[in-house]
Amino acid sequence: MTGLRAQNKADRSRRILESASRLFREAGFDAVRIEDIAQDAQMSPGTVYNYFSTKGDVLLAIVAMEVEEVLVAGEALVAAPKGGFEASMLSLIGGYYDHSLNYLSKAMWRTAMAQSIAAPEAAFSTHYTSLDRRLTEQIVALLRRLSETGALRPGIAPEVLGEIIFNDINMMFIEFVKDERLGLPHLQRALQAHVQQLARLIGPD
Repeated sequence: MTGLRAQNKADRSRRILESASRLFREAGFDAVRIEDIAQDAQMSPGTVYNYFSTKGDVLLAIVAMEVEEVLVAGEALVAAPKGGFEASMLSLIGGYYDHSLNYLSKAMWRTAMAQSIAAPEAAFSTHYTSLDRRLTEQIVALLRRLSETGALRPGIAPEVLGEIIFNDINMMFIEFVKDERLGLPHLQRALQAHVQQLARLIGPD
């Protein structure tokens, strides 16, 4: 019975987030009310408020849903890297990028980023930062595995390199969401150029 209640709760939360994602895309974050999300999800506003106190909480939950899915997808690659540094990193981070617009538009990403910066001590910001940290940790985990297989030059510190790579790909993603004219192929080409250059610098002698 407890398992069924938990499943029903997860299903309702998912319905709320899917409705919110669609409405935020169509009308814009500022124009959508909790009541609109409730109506689209076919539940009462009170039920939505039981799950999320504000629209900002809903947006963060959508970001978290996005990140959780790419992390799960990346686990298999970390466990069994595909090729060396270049191939593995392009596969992992390319997957992050390919999934980035599944639930969020560029405008939604900009809103989430702005909220995380505007109030760095707020719960929204700290949770957003924790998601970034988990992505960094997965990159580091892949680098550790590659180091164990001899795919990295001796002396390379996976923890430091992982932070460098995440900061680089995060900045590329920020520039991508700032410009509505840029498509995912542009982002993937930029990623490939950066990873190829890194591979020349840190690959085994």
